[in-house]
Amino acid sequence: MVGTLCLSGAVILKAGANVNSIMANGALTAEAMLVPFINQAESVINVATNYNWTDNYAALNADVKMILEEAASNLAAMYAIQYDMSGYSSPEEVSTMLDVLHDAFNRSIKLLEDKNMQGFITSS
Repeated sequence: MVGTLCLSGAVILKAGANVNSIMANGALTAEAMLVPFINQAESVINVATNYNWTDNYAALNADVKMILEEAASNLAAMYAIQYDMSGYSSPEEVSTMLDVLHDAFNRSIKLLEDKNMQGFITSS
């Protein structure tokens, strides 16, 4: 199962080696747990940028799709990490991972919102 903007595998990669083992095992249970995170992330991206990327996904070029994948997988990975932080080695590890994902998510959103980028995004 997948969302529109990213695969569950991208979320697991970004959540790291110590993500909850139920999510990392690739079983149906893992997919069922990750898809809501992905769907929520997609909705946040759509609302934050005031554009419905998921409905218009097929018309986008590969570069724009990659920015959307980055944003969705970063936010969904933050949700996966916060679901169960007990597998990580320390609170500092969790904090660093969340900070890196948060910064990358914000960078992607800024690119998608940037009025100077709209021509590229819509004409590609």
